[in-house]
Amino acid sequence: MGNRIEDLEIYTLADSFSNKIWFLVLKWDYFAKDTVGKQIARSADSISANIAEGFGRFHYKENKNFCYFSRGSSIETKGWLNKCLVRNLISEEKHLELIKELETIHHKLNIYIKYIGKKIIENPTMTQ
Repeated sequence: MGNRIEDLEIYTLADSFSNKIWFLVLKWDYFAKDTVGKQIARSADSISANIAEGFGRFHYKENKNFCYFSRGSSIETKGWLNKCLVRNLISEEKHLELIKELETIHHKLNIYIKYIGKKIIENPTMTQ
């Protein structure tokens, strides 16, 4: 793992995903943007934001906690994507594409959390 957040694959995947959501929402009408749009943009942004905040923390346990928040935001985003489909804001094809991408992020985030957990065991003084 590098010293820059931009070198962390899970961060770049999550950041790219949130930008896709942002540009998708920009095309919606005012009501859809103001209700579902704001919520899904915030939850998608929160995935990469929490990864970044955890990465910037000194202690591995803090990093792991922020990754748990990120994982929660990924599940929240999945819920919003399902609402977008039901409310005809996105096509079934777009929904499937975004869900697949989100599931990849979720899977890689679990791997990253496991990696951090190993670092906690290896460096118990870095866990305060």
